[in-house]
Amino acid sequence: SARRRTSSSTGPVSKRTGGAVEAATVGQPNGPESPTLPERPHRLVGRVGRAGRSGRRYAPGAHRASRKPPMRATRRRTAARRAGRVQEVFIRVTPGVEADTHKHIITGHHESKFGLSITSGAATEAIDSAIAHTDIELAGIHSHIGSNIFSAGPFEDAIAILFDFLGHLHSRENIQMKEVNLGGGFGVPFVAGDEPFDPLSLGAAIVRTARTAADEHSLKMPQLCFEPGRWLIGNSMVTLYSVGAVKRSMDLVFVSVDGGMSDNIRPALYQASYEALLANKADAGDTVEVTIAGMHCESGDLLAEGVQLPADVTRSDVVAMPATGAYTYSMSSNYNKKPRPAVVTAGGGRAELMVRRETYDDLIRLEIDP
Repeated sequence: SARRRTSSSTGPVSKRTGGAVEAATVGQPNGPESPTLPERPHRLVGRVGRAGRSGRRYAPGAHRASRKPPMRATRRRTAARRAGRVQEVFIRVTPGVEADTHKHIITGHHESKFGLSITSGAATEAIDSAIAHTDIELAGIHSHIGSNIFSAGPFEDAIAILFDFLGHLHSRENIQMKEVNLGGGFGVPFVAGDEPFDPLSLGAAIVRTARTAADEHSLKMPQLCFEPGRWLIGNSMVTLYSVGAVKRSMDLVFVSVDGGMSDNIRPALYQASYEALLANKADAGDTVEVTIAGMHCESGDLLAEGVQLPADVTRSDVVAMPATGAYTYSMSSNYNKKPRPAVVTAGGGRAELMVRRETYDDLIRLEIDP
């Protein structure tokens, strides 16, 4: 997913691995017409936007689009017609499954802002609208129940509900979907005790549930798809910080670093937990429990709490925080006018600059003097 990586790297990596690309905006994969994108179909997930912008979603590279609010159907048909193509679309539906994860990353429950409710009839209405128009080809349904899920149960619940819905559509209008996309959400181990499930076991459980439901409703078995972006790259990256100060207050030890919520908003946004170590003292013996504090003027700018670091942690030590490879950079900002850090790939004894460090000139380049 282009939402989980720096955009310029997404296409080449996907080409080498034979994958496809999903993006929320045309900017994430450097535009759907980018020559770096793979030949396999990639999908742009619809968001609310002006018609002029949405039209770009239907450039020749945008093989698929995920539709949400049905009132945008006319806009999408017009854009597809201008591009001279029949546009494949998925309807994102809300199955009403509440995954066991933080409330800010649950996306499949009835109160979610995402998707169209199966229960209310909104999903059926959108599907009827798509089928009625020749500029749109309904490729399937899409669902995403949440993020960082560590058990197969919620996915099995979702597939059962989705196939009941497909059975309803089939019995009512003989509609047969080619694909059912279950989104992502595979849990990534961030801290000790996180035990992600085996994706092969999950796949086997999902296929069993789907086949039983398909037989029950006399459906042809559709293609089942997942989007394991976070699971694939979450543990592939480490963020390095320099220690600026160490403060001991009563029983607390604060280790202040030269980054924070501007480069990793997840702890402040939904209390994501991380481990940490000192890269330059990884083999140190005695440790102390610390809170790693960000540099920003916010009480909630705490990158990690209750982690063990060497007792002699001091200024200029290097804090390494693992598992920052998914969403972290793409969600970064220039809060407090803080330039974003560089991104470097390393492997096989080689290091290569992927994204250069921002400068203060970068921060003001869009500003206009009055």
